[in-house]
Amino acid sequence: MLRIHLVIRELVRMTAETAREIERSDRRLAAQYRDALGSAGLNTVEGSDQRGGRRGAHYSIALGSAREAWEALNIAAGWGFIAEPTEEIRGKFNQVIGTLHRVVHPRR
Repeated sequence: MLRIHLVIRELVRMTAETAREIERSDRRLAAQYRDALGSAGLNTVEGSDQRGGRRGAHYSIALGSAREAWEALNIAAGWGFIAEPTEEIRGKFNQVIGTLHRVVHPRR
């Protein structure tokens, strides 16, 4: 099993209040952020128990969802709903996205 799901879980905890801040200004963006980050974690774990193409499909969805969650934070910051994401949050998203990218697109 990929241990990156633990980092995703940590991001959920770290950004829960941020999601509530976003919700005060844009409920749909907050819901999309929560859905995307949740999807990243759930698909990472689900993919770990799959074989072949199904595993890759789940990891690919997790990667797209992680990128979507990261962009939702940046959009919320751009609208002024929240402060810019901290370097710690940026680093954790980079770790998640980088790990999933390497799994989905391995070097040959």
